[in-house]
Amino acid sequence: MRLLRLATLTIVSLVSADANVTHESRNILPSTFKPAQHFRNVNLVRNINLEKSYARETINVVVENVDAQPQSEYFLPFEQSSLGRIGGLEVKDKKDPEKAGFLVDVVEVDPYGYGIEGCADIMTQTDDDSSSTQYYKITFPSALPSKEQLTLSITYYTLSALSPLPAQIAQTDKQYVLHAFSAYAPSAYTTSKQKTKLKLPGVDVPDATTLPAELNADGKEDPQKQGTTYTYGPYNELPAGAVQEVSVRYEFTKPLLHATLLERDIEVSHWGSNIALEERHWFHNRAATLKNHFSRVTYQQSAYYNPPTPALKEMRFPLTIGSMDPYFVDEIGNVSTSRFRSNIREANLELKLRYPMFGGWNYSFKVGWNNDLKGFVRRTKGASDQYVLKVPFFEGPKQAEGVEYERVVTRVILPEGAKNIHFETTVPLVSNATGLHPTFMDTIGRTTLTLTAINMVDEFRDRDLIVTYEYPFAARFRKPLVIFAGLLAVFAVSWVVGNLDVSIGRKQKAT
Repeated sequence: MRLLRLATLTIVSLVSADANVTHESRNILPSTFKPAQHFRNVNLVRNINLEKSYARETINVVVENVDAQPQSEYFLPFEQSSLGRIGGLEVKDKKDPEKAGFLVDVVEVDPYGYGIEGCADIMTQTDDDSSSTQYYKITFPSALPSKEQLTLSITYYTLSALSPLPAQIAQTDKQYVLHAFSAYAPSAYTTSKQKTKLKLPGVDVPDATTLPAELNADGKEDPQKQGTTYTYGPYNELPAGAVQEVSVRYEFTKPLLHATLLERDIEVSHWGSNIALEERHWFHNRAATLKNHFSRVTYQQSAYYNPPTPALKEMRFPLTIGSMDPYFVDEIGNVSTSRFRSNIREANLELKLRYPMFGGWNYSFKVGWNNDLKGFVRRTKGASDQYVLKVPFFEGPKQAEGVEYERVVTRVILPEGAKNIHFETTVPLVSNATGLHPTFMDTIGRTTLTLTAINMVDEFRDRDLIVTYEYPFAARFRKPLVIFAGLLAVFAVSWVVGNLDVSIGRKQKAT
């Protein structure tokens, strides 16, 4: 037990150390922390969209300040086991969605209440003392006055939210997935009235947890069904932290595409007037695994009528208009089963994998292409040495079933000598760093901006990344001067070596 507690504390401390680098305002609170009941949820509607391979949740809630003083900090609770799978959390004013989103920070609750300095004291803690709830802290742009109301729109995504059930199926069987959730929305405050709506991809739903009519405010048995929409509620007043576990099992005969890592390089060249983009993907299909061995004959037969399948066969990359010179390479080498279509209206890269990716299978590859620099970089007015780069933060495949990304690392490789780097993006980041990346014939290396995001989904694929930087006129001639100096050095060394006397023996004097 003591070793287990020490190991647990080590994990918590490592996460905290990493998070302090990325979230400067992140706090570590004791396990007894409970948000002050400054607010009351007057009306809450929770929408869970399950049409893709991940869950997208939107909570629209009318919040009222019931405290005597203005308040600006609203807490959203999550179970500790699920917090690491939550991503893309954004909060906006429902009545004014065009405004910038509210500030959101992770507030970490130390499960033992002592912090790192109290290592010696955790030996006396019991399992009942630990906290399983963590919080996101939402900060309003201005404090909400007493008795006033604000309508929040909270959106977030949950990765690995669907579990195949059964876990193994035959090669041509339908796939069913299970999604477990609470019929009551997560809340740290009392909620006067609420309901939860599910949007499913189809009507084939063999199992859905039913709740008795006495829980429902309208006296109806939950869930109420209308096409592909299932509704739990409405429910009358519920206390903070109320939970009612339910689940739904439905057909989803599509891949559950999960990327453990996406690395994206954006290399800017002013001399070549070119921007080179490359993405390296590591994919895993979380779909149900095959009950028996893979049959090539069955797979070839299904190609003629193309039935729904949890196997991933091909991917489609919509690229920026004007993209050129694409390539598709995996660990074996170049994959020739790709098709690129480009015209004045579109640029699509269609990839057919080297082999179909069934449940439990992995596939890693890289794709790359080039673009004209003029479409992405412009010079700012009034500053001849300052430039603005505008590119998508990441692109990746666009699939009907959706794609979830555990980690996305984007590197912007600027010309050597670029300085005063600044960036803007609406993608929630966990870290950013500026360094040097040595390439061919560089002196010190190219200036590189590295940005990292976690728990992303393909709905973020077209979010812009705007980078401003200075590229002095003198820095543009650094590489040509280095090449020129290198050639002079080669000629000088050749001349010196050519005039060396390496003969053996004494020279004879002429008579």
